[in-house]
Amino acid sequence: MTELNLFPLFLSLKVAGASTILAMFIGIPIAYYLSRSNGKLVDIIDTLFTLPIVLPPTVLGYYLLILLGRQSAIGKFLEGYFDFTIVFTPFGAVIAALIVSIPFLIKSARTAFASINPNIIQAARVLGRSEIDIFFTILFPMAWRGIVSGLTLAFARALGDFGATLMVAGSIPNKTMTMPIAIYDALLAGNRDLANMLVLIMTMVSILVIYVINRLEKKIVKGGI
Repeated sequence: MTELNLFPLFLSLKVAGASTILAMFIGIPIAYYLSRSNGKLVDIIDTLFTLPIVLPPTVLGYYLLILLGRQSAIGKFLEGYFDFTIVFTPFGAVIAALIVSIPFLIKSARTAFASINPNIIQAARVLGRSEIDIFFTILFPMAWRGIVSGLTLAFARALGDFGATLMVAGSIPNKTMTMPIAIYDALLAGNRDLANMLVLIMTMVSILVIYVINRLEKKIVKGGI
């Protein structure tokens, strides 16, 4: 009987969770800026953060290796001053998952912010509310459904990433091997029983995530943003 190692599942959940948290702190401010600004700079930023959706994950992984690898300026700095490396570590898997998943949060949150009536914001400013206060007490509560939907999509994308994670983090057993990589390795090894079990578990988790996304989208349609 094939022994089932659930480490890849737990690692995938941890990586997806960590990357989603990072995406929340990075992506929401970017989404708000893009929803309230115009010009060439906005178009450039939007293009850069949309690019991971279009580019193959292996291409993204290659760019990350060039940018964050041990021979890069960032990699040499981190290793020389902090004895810390990004590639072939769980943190590298988080960075890869963040890059491929954050566009989904930005797209969803940007749409949610853009749908808010600007007259509401202007009225709050007339009443003397600060921009930070307006964001946390008016904008965020009104856009929360779109933000949560984007976070869920980002989590789902991070959970299923293969190419970028493999390029940056590798497939080190019990260290950087996430669920998609474990399935790939099981197939390469000819262990179909293990691959079938891992695929079944991953499918069940994916169905749960899709169910949550659908429920959130229905709430958005019924209640508005």
